[in-house]
Amino acid sequence: MKKYLLFDLDGTLTDPKIGITTCVQYALHSFGIEEPDLDKLEPFIGPPLRDSFMEFYGFTAEQAEEAVAKYRERFQNTGIFENEVYAGIPEMLKNLQSKGYFLALASSKPQIYVERILEHFDLKKYFAVVVGSELDGTRETKDQVVQETLHQLFKENPIEPDQVYMIGDRKFDVEGARALGVESVGVTYGYGSKEELKEAKADYIVQSVEELEKFLLRGSEELVNSNPDNKKKNPMYQRIWTMVYSFLMFILVRNAVQYALLALLYQLAQSGASGGLVDLLILRDETGAYNGYSGDVSSIIAALGFIGGALAVWSTAKLLITKNKEDMHLSHLKKEGKAKYALLVAVTIGAVIGFNLLFELLGVTNKSEAYTEVATQQYSAHFIVGILVFGFISPIAEELLFRGVIYGYLRRFMDLKLAIALSALIFGVYHMNYVQGIYGFLIGCLMAYAYEYFGEFKMAVFVHVASNVLAYCLSYTAIAVTGFVSWPVCVVFLVVAAASLITLHRQKNIF
Repeated sequence: MKKYLLFDLDGTLTDPKIGITTCVQYALHSFGIEEPDLDKLEPFIGPPLRDSFMEFYGFTAEQAEEAVAKYRERFQNTGIFENEVYAGIPEMLKNLQSKGYFLALASSKPQIYVERILEHFDLKKYFAVVVGSELDGTRETKDQVVQETLHQLFKENPIEPDQVYMIGDRKFDVEGARALGVESVGVTYGYGSKEELKEAKADYIVQSVEELEKFLLRGSEELVNSNPDNKKKNPMYQRIWTMVYSFLMFILVRNAVQYALLALLYQLAQSGASGGLVDLLILRDETGAYNGYSGDVSSIIAALGFIGGALAVWSTAKLLITKNKEDMHLSHLKKEGKAKYALLVAVTIGAVIGFNLLFELLGVTNKSEAYTEVATQQYSAHFIVGILVFGFISPIAEELLFRGVIYGYLRRFMDLKLAIALSALIFGVYHMNYVQGIYGFLIGCLMAYAYEYFGEFKMAVFVHVASNVLAYCLSYTAIAVTGFVSWPVCVVFLVVAAASLITLHRQKNIF
């Protein structure tokens, strides 16, 4: 979460249309040019005035200087106050400041005017730094303004562009930010269109002051519960209870379905029924006595249990997934490139194979009776049945609970790092043996990270399904090959996973 926020003034915090366009109209009149339609003068809002007079009316540099002087003749006492603050801006600035954000104003408007406008609207108190251009034409371009703002904001400390957002409504704000390595947030409620901001390659685009505030404050408990009524309706203990209740319901329904089906099979065996489907489901010894059931039946019963558990938490999971999607889209307005998805695949494959080989090489898989019992049950089914149940059905069901409900709630009222770690820890403990517990924690962290990084619940499902399918396949193929189970191979896959994860993090820091 970036804590240094640089705001443009015109078209971002205030609507200066009347003041700017009437002053431009006044300047043009001195040259014998009449422009009664103020809407046609909107392009003057944002860029340096000299450039605009030359670009839109073909003025020479000398004429542009004269036009700027005439503009200021009216602007300094009249046009400056023909201005109004966008609804919600004071409240947003106050909220940001109270939460420890460092706010700065970076405008191409002369600094003397910027400060008067901020004081007039009682907004200056929110800004640690205010930077504008100079009346003599120096420090006029946006990149020069942003550079000076960063210097004043960070003072003697090293400038950290990756901790800064530049917020503005025109392409000049976006271009100025990029020149300094700063991410930009374009706002379409000002005077730049969405197409202009997209063409300028704004990193993010929001459409209202409310959406801007949500974007800047995303992930904070205060934002989620900014309405006092929401706190009364959804206090902390109720959120915790919802998670606990969902977890218990998932386990209870899953186990109840499985035990009920096992009891039904046992009753069927004891009834003496035989032939057809019964013989496929039930195993008997040489005397014809009941001797359990096949691995396929065990897997199918497990699948039905998982489906029951998923249905038990479905409504809560669907609600939270939908709400979090609405929140997350603000931090994923810029579509992730294919390279990032490829990196996630590399992380997943590297981690799954690397950790499985690591556990095998350390011999921990043979030391846990609980894990051995689980593995025996899962791998007793035919390959296709096992892949379907443990590669698809069970991970989808578990994701509804662990990333849909548990992480879905945790991310809304605690630090993301802690939410990811805690949800993964619960996922690990759920497996009830230390081998799958450690592995579940590590892969669980990756699942939640993928969910948050790409802003899509299906990415967590993808990592889980891919992990289970890959791990299941390893037990039947490569992991049984002696040469494959070796330290060099293990290290290679772990390095691939680590390098890919680090690359993802460097390209976008979600924390």
